[in-house]
Amino acid sequence: MFFKSKEGKEKILNLYHQKLNGLSIDYFEKLIDTKFGITNVIRVGNTNLTPLVLIHGTGGCAPLILESFPNLSSKYCVYAIDVLAQPNNSAEQKLDMKSLDYGQWLLEVIIKLRIKDVTLVGFSFGGLISLKALEFSEISIKEVFLIAPVYIVNGNPFLGLIKMFIPLKKFIKTNDQHYIKKIMDVLFSEYDDFAVAYMSITFQNCNMDFSSLPVIAKKFAQQIKTPITIFACENDIMFPGKKMIRRAKKIFPSLKETILLSRSKHVPNATNFNKIEKIILNKNK
Repeated sequence: MFFKSKEGKEKILNLYHQKLNGLSIDYFEKLIDTKFGITNVIRVGNTNLTPLVLIHGTGGCAPLILESFPNLSSKYCVYAIDVLAQPNNSAEQKLDMKSLDYGQWLLEVIIKLRIKDVTLVGFSFGGLISLKALEFSEISIKEVFLIAPVYIVNGNPFLGLIKMFIPLKKFIKTNDQHYIKKIMDVLFSEYDDFAVAYMSITFQNCNMDFSSLPVIAKKFAQQIKTPITIFACENDIMFPGKKMIRRAKKIFPSLKETILLSRSKHVPNATNFNKIEKIILNKNK
């Protein structure tokens, strides 16, 4: 199971609802029954608008990704999905990253939401899910925006071990805030007390998946026809921005645009999320 205990799950969901309620938005929440597990979806905006699906990253949830994009619902009907086996309201079933299961799951959710011509916005692990969906079937997807996505390149494993994995293991063992802040400083361009609390409780109360991350094969990337825009983060030690852009230009024939977020770490700051949001909004005129 993803959560280590019932008590740990309750702590995380309390923070989840605290964040969701703190957004002060009108939303509709729905549980979708899929073959892979119950999936929670939060809808924001007019259903007559173009559908946009938001997919958060590892250790995240729908309210957090909604907070990063507060204005998308002005031009889109936004569906923020709680990814399976993450600290949120969806099922705890972990899927195989090396298969197309995550893509098949996402497309089943889209079909059951009865939406078409979908714009996908995937951050970090949400980028892997978006690309897996394109590999599985592009029929319901109109355009894709990927932000510091998993599945295109990986960073230096030794650097990741020293700066991420060892401090994380020490934090899980000791619950010493010094170690979680070391991790946050590596991952986040900026963060607040809520982000520290959410990540701390997640790492202490969830069985995180530390297996190696796959990279899309060139032959599969070349089969994708859907327009792709990539926002890469220059100082991302996990998925280095310049390296990502170089490979993306070589393997994706449908690559529409690449934007390098200067000096950004893996999680962009509010200014860069605002920049990303404006670009996505301008695509829907």
